[in-house]
Amino acid sequence: MRRLLLLAPLLMVTAACGVVVQSSEDRAADAAREVARTAGERLYGQSPRTAEDVGRSASRLDGVEVLRVTGTSTHDGDGIEVVVRTSGSASDGWLDADEVEVRRCFAVRVSPRAEWREEPRDVDCPDGPPLTFAPPPEPPRLPYEELRAKLPRVRGSGRVDEAEVRRTVAGLDMDPAIRTEVKEDGGRVGVLLSVQGNGFDAQDCLLARVAPGATEVWVPSRIQRMPGEGGCTVANALDPLPPPH
Repeated sequence: MRRLLLLAPLLMVTAACGVVVQSSEDRAADAAREVARTAGERLYGQSPRTAEDVGRSASRLDGVEVLRVTGTSTHDGDGIEVVVRTSGSASDGWLDADEVEVRRCFAVRVSPRAEWREEPRDVDCPDGPPLTFAPPPEPPRLPYEELRAKLPRVRGSGRVDEAEVRRTVAGLDMDPAIRTEVKEDGGRVGVLLSVQGNGFDAQDCLLARVAPGATEVWVPSRIQRMPGEGGCTVANALDPLPPPH
């Protein structure tokens, strides 16, 4: 009782000063909204994507349930709208030690015209369970072993023949969807084999470098293969990026 009496003047002063103290439920709702805002940030991009692609990607994000997807393409009209359900929790800490958890639904817009970290819109949760999405089609297999076996080996005192490397790559039995790039620089020849990504997930690619005394074939780390990281480039084959920390 004495504690409550001591707190009463403080609460009166706080109210008189116009300071609004958020309830635990309000702060939990803000935490749920932040999860939805982060989902919008993760889904943001300039590459064209279908509603299926966007819904599938959203459903794979931690703490996100996809309840509805509207629109056909990120580049048609207002883009894709995804209704997600997220949760948040908070506790008062000094008046109420019990933690409050809420679940809220938000509409997230995915479009090249959307603003970065655009505020998600509060919506009523649609009826029904979360949507499920079929896995994406398997990308064509990149010929790691074949490339490694057939690329020329050059003595340390020798000279790399770019034309020979190009003939070797052209002679591989590859899916037409696999893009190839070969480039010579400073006596070395770099090779890139890649499959077009969706602009959101890690891209599939294979790198190789033929240099006097060393022929190497490798797959860049997942972080380097993410959009914008520069891992799936022939430049990375010639001068590999440092490993991620």
